[in-house]
Amino acid sequence: MKQRILIVDDDSRHATLVAYYLQKQGYETLVAINAAEMHTQRERFACHLIILDINMPGEDGLSICQKLRLAGDNTPIIFLTARNELIDKVIGLELGADDYLVKPFESRELLARIRALLRRTSDDVFEPNEAEHIELQFGPFFLDGQARKLFCNDQPVSLSSEEFALLIILASTSGKIFSRSQLASRLLSSNFDIKPGQRNIDMMISRLRKRLDDDPLHTNYIHTLRGKGYVFTSHLAKSATSSVKGQY
Repeated sequence: MKQRILIVDDDSRHATLVAYYLQKQGYETLVAINAAEMHTQRERFACHLIILDINMPGEDGLSICQKLRLAGDNTPIIFLTARNELIDKVIGLELGADDYLVKPFESRELLARIRALLRRTSDDVFEPNEAEHIELQFGPFFLDGQARKLFCNDQPVSLSSEEFALLIILASTSGKIFSRSQLASRLLSSNFDIKPGQRNIDMMISRLRKRLDDDPLHTNYIHTLRGKGYVFTSHLAKSATSSVKGQY
């Protein structure tokens, strides 16, 4: 599945050229010319990486990056800017950017930095074939990745493909906190052909809780951490076989 890159730059011509180049290199691309368009795109689509211009009218790239990081959003960010002062680079990196490239730049250098950054952050990507190797037991539930089914006391529980994919991600990494953007990114990288936006994650979590008979006020499994995201916890959760990936 192609990785998706969001380009945020008020210079629409420059953004379009970058998008076209990256498309030829095998990536899916989205373009936004300001913060409002960026948020709209991210509500509709999960992204693996953001290319973010610093100098934009209204809310600039530094402010956007800072807000994303404070919200627990760890999507990789590469800053693009015409500024070349050391202080701008330092501020950008301290605010949470992962890399920095000064305009004008060689397309091949941008590509190399994108590939290197995506390799470094590959731990946050759900491997396409991982689900079929997972078997998990938690409480009365048994999750069979190969059959793509959930059972409760040996009785099948009806799950949509997106609910099953979300449960696989959460339950196989019990105790790990995921922001909405991280869950959206993992679902995008799964082998379930799901392309969720961050806005959909809360609804998917709500539906999944109902399948697990999880009362939000007295939850057993999927917990909400305000300002951080969601975490799956169960003292009874355990691997069903020794060959399972992501054991507890």
